Amino acid sequence: MALEPELSRLSLTLVLVLGLSLGACDRGEREAAQESTATPAPTGDIDRSNAGALMPAINVTDPAGRTLNLGALQGQPVLLNLWATWCAPCVKEMPLLDELAGDYEGRLKVLTVSQDMQGAAKVEPFFAAGGYEALEPWMDVQGELGFALGGGVMPTTVLYDASRQEVWRVAGDYDWSGEDARAAIEAAIAE
Repeated sequence: MALEPELSRLSLTLVLVLGLSLGACDRGEREAAQESTATPAPTGDIDRSNAGALMPAINVTDPAGRTLNLGALQGQPVLLNLWATWCAPCVKEMPLLDELAGDYEGRLKVLTVSQDMQGAAKVEPFFAAGGYEALEPWMDVQGELGFALGGGVMPTTVLYDASRQEVWRVAGDYDWSGEDARAAIEAAIAE
């Protein structure tokens, strides 16, 4: 029956989205978590266990409907970040990623991909309120990218080299303005 593969894919997508939402973020008190003045320490560490894996050739879209196939991103290293507007650690990272994107412009593409199921309705106002100058609002409302990366934690950030091979990843939030992050990026993009 033609409907069975589509239902199976929808089921997998729902499982992934639920897993991502429960992995690192507290959806029950998301507003309070995002408004908290306390800044908890970053939870992520650099993990090289998936080094060499290819970037998934998945399409993401922007609020205007433009499509970007991640498989076409070659020739420049890419720092790919999966995030959502309801994820407090994700929200905390966005200004740091925007600064990083500005600092490495022309040497590293910082690509943030929202996993919000509401798509542009959530992402556009978030970007407008944040005033991000170097980031573009890309979306994956079906959760295909998160499923392909297999992490289950948000945020998840993966550094790919210029040939689309994974160098390392961070599951959980990370201090992208810190010396450790900058040194790891410099070492990877200098190769």
